Formats: sequence, C-alpha cells, structure tokens
Amino acid sequence: MGQIIDGKALSVVVKDEVKAEVAELEAKYGRKPCLVVIIVGENPASQVYVRNKVKAAAYTGMESQLIELPADISEEALLGKIVELNNDPKVDGILVQLPLPKHIDEEKVIDTISREKDVDGFHPGNVAGLWLGKDCIVPCTPAGIMRLIDSIGYELKGKNAVVVGRSNIVGKPVAKLLLDRHATVTIAHSRTADLGAVCRTADVLITAVGKAGLVDGSMIKPGAIVIDVGMNRNAEGKLCGDVDFASAEPVASWITPVPGGVGPMTIAMLMKNTIHCFLSRQK
Repeated sequence: MGQIIDGKALSVVVKDEVKAEVAELEAKYGRKPCLVVIIVGENPASQVYVRNKVKAAAYTGMESQLIELPADISEEALLGKIVELNNDPKVDGILVQLPLPKHIDEEKVIDTISREKDVDGFHPGNVAGLWLGKDCIVPCTPAGIMRLIDSIGYELKGKNAVVVGRSNIVGKPVAKLLLDRHATVTIAHSRTADLGAVCRTADVLITAVGKAGLVDGSMIKPGAIVIDVGMNRNAEGKLCGDVDFASAEPVASWITPVPGGVGPMTIAMLMKNTIHCFLSRQK
C-alpha cells in the first residue's frame, strides 16, 4: 500500500518558512514583500484560486493586493495596469490569474509583466533562464513537485522519470528540473504510442494532463513514486486527478492525493517566489 505524500501538511511548513523570512526581511529592509494578484472576470474556479493565494499571503504576513477587473476590460487597459505595477517600487510580485477572456492575448500579458516581478515564472526571460541553468523564477507547480519529492528523502540521480504532459506550465519545466537532478527523463503525451508501457518504466511518474483516470494501477511500476498534478471532476462531480487513485495506491510506494497533494504546494511555492522577487530587486 502506497504511503501518502501530504501536500497540505508540507505547504504549511513552506508557508511557515516564508512567514519567518518575511519578518526577517521587514527588519532588514524596512518593508514587507508585496504580491499583487489580478483577476479578470468572474470565472468561479479562478476566484477560488485567487482567494486561496491572497489568504496564503496574509498567513505569511506579506503585503498583498487583489485587483478585480471586469471581464470586458480592454487588452490595452489591462496591459496599462500591468505596466503601472511594473513601475511601482512597492510591488515585488505580479500575478495575472489565467485563463483570461478570449479577447485578451495571454501571451502578450505574460510578456508585459516585468521578468523581475513574474512570480509565476512564465515570462520568456525566466523560461530561458530555467533551460540555460541561470538564476530565474521557477514556475510554482514544478517547484512544488520537486519539494514534494524532496520531502520523502528520495534520490533522483540515475532514476527513470516519466512526465505525462508537455505544457509550458508544468510538463516541460518539471522535466528540466528532473534533468537537473540527474534523472533520466521521458516526456509522454496524448500521441505517445502505448502510454502504459512508457509509464511502467518510471521510478517516478508525474501526470499533468487534465484527464480523469488516464493512468491506472496497471500502468505503474511496482514501488514507483506517483505525483498527480491533474485537477478534474469525475462522473459524480468529485475532484480527482489524472491517476485512478484506488488502483494506483496499492502499487505505488508513495503517491499524492487529489485534492491535498500538488495543489496546496503550488500556492506555497508562489509565496516562496514572491520572496525570491523581493530579494532579486534588492540586489
């Protein structure tokens, strides 16, 4: 029976680390790190995510500001607001909650956020920095995944890691982080032939596709570590991951639940990234 990697409990540990850092930074620099979160429109899921981010910031003691903008705001007006925040010396981190209304170009928004204030790690400069091995902001979910693996004391060097999913937000950056730890990495996706056979080669299996029950116990190597990034609704409307937990848990050595696994860590690492942005700006 696989042991549970409790992301909820670990996220509290990370947020407590940030809380201590915030107090130290305020004492040293005379102000707290400041995170600004922008939400456009009234997407219910986005509103939940944004509330959780602002709540986490409040827990750590850092300054935070939520800017709620109407769904029909023009792209020009949104970009203008971002430029205003880029130029505000009191703001350290800027996050624009995705997805955005269809009339707004997400890529243009990401490019407009100052690289130094890009707490999501999506700016092209931070993406390049990650792949070139330079100082950068690492995307929150991949950073959280690595912290989850570290929490169980697992040595990645020489291990086979399979990442199912090739998004710019999770799949590609986490593959690079695994490579940096000397794992042998395979990226699988929707067009991978015999996905089950590929998954069974994994000592560490990370799924980030967004398809409920895509991976079941028969596709998992006995004793593997399974990190489920998926956030889906099953037929009964319950929150579930990409992995069929019931069949996977008996096969895996360690496994993350959904909810309570990767999700809380993503928000915790956002707090870490805000600290990173603050310190980079002090330099």
